[in-house]
Amino acid sequence: MRALLVATTNRHKLEEYQNIFADLPFELRSLNDIQLDMDVEETGTTFLENAELKALAYARASGLLSLADDSGLEIDALGGAPGVYSARFAGRDTPYEEKFRIILQQLQNVPVEQRTARFRCVITLAEPSGYHRSVEGTIEGLIADAPRGKYGFGYDPIFLVPEFGMTTAELTPEQKNRISHRGRAALKARALLEYWSPPSQNVREGKREEPKQE
Repeated sequence: MRALLVATTNRHKLEEYQNIFADLPFELRSLNDIQLDMDVEETGTTFLENAELKALAYARASGLLSLADDSGLEIDALGGAPGVYSARFAGRDTPYEEKFRIILQQLQNVPVEQRTARFRCVITLAEPSGYHRSVEGTIEGLIADAPRGKYGFGYDPIFLVPEFGMTTAELTPEQKNRISHRGRAALKARALLEYWSPPSQNVREGKREEPKQE
């Protein structure tokens, strides 16, 4: 069984990938599992650029097939913010409860029909050789008027999925994996892994693959 490095120290994120890739012939390992203490600066201006930067850097450093993602919340009424800065919004160490408060304050006079938003996720799979492929997943929704739910993490408590009438933090992990931005991107990554066979020779360093659209 081949090792697949999931470039995260977040156990919730690792568990999501373990659930989605459960029956594939890969042993998922986190950065903690291989004791790789390395931060890759997210200097990209798009989710794709950041996912590529991280996947390629961790693949080269570990010598393992590596998966990295970059994801975030885009709120239309805020010009797409926080976007690629979602994790760093109001400060990387700021509790999400405070991030929620700031966002809801900024949207307090915005009618519900104009509180449209989406979660976007780009996943890149990269070999130490530099060969890599990327996929993308999105989910459309609205910003709730208050945080709700006990599941999920990040901005899940304020992201309302209209078809369910619930936030993504109110959905069970199984429900969320079926419809979430990461779940949709991960299913596409799973399809790549089912037939993963990168070129063994003449791989151009840094070969770029655009994400497959919804």
